[in-house]
Amino acid sequence: MSRAKSKKPNLATLAIHGARDAHRPGDPVVEPLVQSINHIQALGTGEGLKYTRYGNTPNAERLQRRLALLEGAEASLVLSSGMGATACALLALLRPGDHLLSSMYIYGGTHRLFLEEFASMGIEVTLVDPFEPRSFRKRIKKETRAIFIESPVNPTCRVLDLRPISYLTKSEGLALVVDSTFASPVNFRPIEHGADVVIHSATKYLNGHHDVLAGVVAGSQPYIDEVLQKEMLWGQTPDPFALWLLERGLKTVDVRVQRANESAMAIATWAEGRKEIKKVHYPGLASHPDHQIAQEILDGFGGMLAIELVGGGKAAERFLRRLRLVTHAPSLGGVDTLVSEPRYTSHAKMTSAERARIGIPDGFLRLSVGLENVDDLIADLEQALK
Repeated sequence: MSRAKSKKPNLATLAIHGARDAHRPGDPVVEPLVQSINHIQALGTGEGLKYTRYGNTPNAERLQRRLALLEGAEASLVLSSGMGATACALLALLRPGDHLLSSMYIYGGTHRLFLEEFASMGIEVTLVDPFEPRSFRKRIKKETRAIFIESPVNPTCRVLDLRPISYLTKSEGLALVVDSTFASPVNFRPIEHGADVVIHSATKYLNGHHDVLAGVVAGSQPYIDEVLQKEMLWGQTPDPFALWLLERGLKTVDVRVQRANESAMAIATWAEGRKEIKKVHYPGLASHPDHQIAQEILDGFGGMLAIELVGGGKAAERFLRRLRLVTHAPSLGGVDTLVSEPRYTSHAKMTSAERARIGIPDGFLRLSVGLENVDDLIADLEQALK
């Protein structure tokens, strides 16, 4: 048997060609945008009805099959935002009276969703320290239905080992839900490590150009069918143009993430030697508490890193004012290098003490490394420190 027939396509190839129909002469190389919201329906039947809110129009179906291939899942669903994906993914698993166990190290919006919105729906959520031995096992109740984790963690870049958690969820009959936005499928595919459900804010690395708002949920086909019902009823379906832009951005995800991995490692190494920087958070550094786990389970250390400046919040403000190339803006995972201050963005709704408890003191800055020349980026960061 030839290598061409036996070898599974690489992720970079799947990101471009996965789930495409066979080409015929005259077909467009770039998949067309089908902007129509509704489609002509057959007479006398509801079968085969296509409608954008149902997530089954041409741009949606092809993209969803491709994303499932990248994650190694049976199926996936694209939603209108990462928060929409998180909400619908968990509401497909949980009912009033159920209990969710979650890592305490999660995005600020997810934190509010769990403790405010889910609480109002009668869903109990317990936040635990995932780095405490047996933390999840000790807090399981008979009402527990799922465990939620985020890895790598926003914004501290902590890396969780899924293997013992997935062993627990399988032995207890629970679902393991993983937000893998920081990694992207290039660096980490949670299903390969025992996860049942994978969530992405597709706004970030999957699109990669700061111009699309979307989310992704991947898992088994019966489960995705349940998420689809939530998406339809809660109105979380993206429009065709957003889907088309996401598919276009996805084609370069491998090369973008690989470049970001390399540049972030160079910046983290440089930052570790600066006296103005108290601490560098990057799993590629030997000094990172999860470096060994990251080496074992990640295919790349990622384009995200964080620094803590000597001088706290005032030093951070001075540093941000002096930047010329690096852009001060929220979000992440795009071609432009961005810096943000979590106390005013992703974790603004938490108190200073709550942020400090999860490793985000004042003076903490998050960097999303883009595709600029890394020497130019370091030069900009260096002049801003002086």
